[in-house]
Amino acid sequence: MLHHFKYKIIALLILVSTLNISCKSGAGHSQKGKAVILKEKNFKHYVDYFNTMEDENLKFAIPNDSAWTWMEKNIPLFECPQQNFEEIYYFRWWSARKHIKKTPQGFAITEFLVDRSYADKYNMISCALGHHINEFRWVHDPQYIEQDVKIWYRGNDGKPMNKLYKFSSWTADALYNRYLVNKDEKFLLDLYPDMVTDYAVWEKDRQRKDGLFWQHDVKDGMEESLSGGRKVQNARPTINSYMFGNAMAISKMAAMKGDKEAEAKFKAKADVLQHLVETKLWNAKSEFFETLTEKDTLAQVREAIGFIPWYFNLPEKGKGFEKAWEQIKDEKGFSAPFGLTTAERRSPRFRTHGTGTCEWDGAIWPFASSQTLTALANVLNNYDQNFVAKTDYFKQMDLYVQSQYYRGKPYLGEYLDETTGYWLMGDRERSRYYNHSTFNDLMITGLVGLRPRVDEKIEVNPLIPQEKWDWFCLDNVLYHGNIITILWDKTGEKYKKGKGFRIFKNGKEIAFSERLEKLISE
Repeated sequence: MLHHFKYKIIALLILVSTLNISCKSGAGHSQKGKAVILKEKNFKHYVDYFNTMEDENLKFAIPNDSAWTWMEKNIPLFECPQQNFEEIYYFRWWSARKHIKKTPQGFAITEFLVDRSYADKYNMISCALGHHINEFRWVHDPQYIEQDVKIWYRGNDGKPMNKLYKFSSWTADALYNRYLVNKDEKFLLDLYPDMVTDYAVWEKDRQRKDGLFWQHDVKDGMEESLSGGRKVQNARPTINSYMFGNAMAISKMAAMKGDKEAEAKFKAKADVLQHLVETKLWNAKSEFFETLTEKDTLAQVREAIGFIPWYFNLPEKGKGFEKAWEQIKDEKGFSAPFGLTTAERRSPRFRTHGTGTCEWDGAIWPFASSQTLTALANVLNNYDQNFVAKTDYFKQMDLYVQSQYYRGKPYLGEYLDETTGYWLMGDRERSRYYNHSTFNDLMITGLVGLRPRVDEKIEVNPLIPQEKWDWFCLDNVLYHGNIITILWDKTGEKYKKGKGFRIFKNGKEIAFSERLEKLISE
């Protein structure tokens, strides 16, 4: 009898030990969330409708008939009084899911559903990898993006995929941003050596003697631009901002490892790039970050890529660089009826490259729109300036939502006409569900305003003007291993939780304001 009792005690101790381990590692792993306010079933009708919109000629890991089951388990829920915002929110999760592909090496995430001749194995293209990481960091199950990243960096017999370096990237920055959401230090630091190697590859292949990085437009994923060309070696705001962001992220990873030498080394690299971008790419006359040509002269044209430095909070505060953002409000600048153009509209060469060869000479690209809106949210959160406000952010998000329709139905393609909203490749099979941008990350971190942090405080700064919506709710957000709920209820009648703006953590209210304003939990 004592013999059996002893084994029961041992079994019980093993069980307790296992539970402790699983609790400690929970922040970085999938767990079934539980919405506090919203009901999943109230949003299923969107998916039922999306499933009727097409013939589904291409099916991968999660076909349409499994889409809602997947979304129910994996996504934050969102509700607001402006129906098209709500519809496109669910449409973007529905379309992102289409790109999850099961491979012999795990899950991959594609950019095009149809095969492209210039893609790597499994039809993978690295151009939008940073966008994929930032969008999928909000998916509850971490395996999709984690396996995708590991295929890119180790899927070629333990080495990077052959075409990983076909396009510039901000992968280290995106991976650190993902860590700020799930706090999975183990996964991040496992990829630390890959990020260090990655940086060295770009330094060897693309760094000029003065320390700036150069890139062909096409290898920035921006083929026909006004400032350069497919074969021109210009120092562009894109790659230089990306490398600044990557250096800062690697420095933070090194600090987490306790490697003070590497931390200082990569922080110094970031500092040098910050100085070079501010002194060599800033055009004091146009008050804008511009491309530096092979002849070491500024391109003398404003392009949307001049906003990318703020994607990484690169421009130093207090130096007045934010004046550049006035251009998003100027109809001679980047403000167009259907969103933000990729080049300034006043340029004599605006939209002169024709249509059909991937023009970045003014047409609207979701890739660029999502970069610019991420940067704008950083300006509104992290800089003290008077050039842009919440109203400007909301206006551009509203236009971004409106642009994602084609013939009356939700649609996501490559690029569109800035005045008609017509998708320029809309009838080409390859353009459907083009996975080349973010949207839901903008909804979560920008519009609703959950700002990921390294500490355990919950910071929310909604960029929704006070009188725009009477209510909204973002629910079932898996953040630092907890379920976060954010709601605004002007009258208290919608959610029956009282008037005002509230944040809940695992169903418990942790912050409140009578107004729609920045909140930070204690």
